[in-house]
Amino acid sequence: MTHEYKATIRWTRGAEEAFSDNRYSRGHLWSFDGGIEVPGSASPSVVPLPLSREEAVDPEEAFVAAVSSCHMLTFLSIAAKKRFVIDRYEDQALGVMTPNANGRLFISKVTLDPAVEFSGEKRPTPEQIAEMHHLAHKECFIANSVLTEIVVAGLPSH
Repeated sequence: MTHEYKATIRWTRGAEEAFSDNRYSRGHLWSFDGGIEVPGSASPSVVPLPLSREEAVDPEEAFVAAVSSCHMLTFLSIAAKKRFVIDRYEDQALGVMTPNANGRLFISKVTLDPAVEFSGEKRPTPEQIAEMHHLAHKECFIANSVLTEIVVAGLPSH
């Protein structure tokens, strides 16, 4: 089974920008199916303001969000199949960028720190929650696509 996912990334040089002097806006637009558009930019920690856009999403944040979102969606599916009821899931995910063996920067670690609120008569034990997180990590498409270490706070590494 094959699935395809598309995104259109659009950048245009400003009329007042020479470009060849390396002083051009890194602001751009991400467009996805369904019509949603998201402002994108280089991170201000990589390209100083005003050449980057603080209010836009940078690729590194998007990567961390994709890892977190995939884990959450997989966790929710697992919990539902086990007949647990989740009222709320919030993750304060953190990505860390460090040099790799060749000295090139990469996001070497993403730590997920989910807070999950369950309700109903059937509540999972801490061990069942940990097992659902382990299974979510194992089944997450994004986690299976990257070399980055992904951990869930409070649980042993996979």
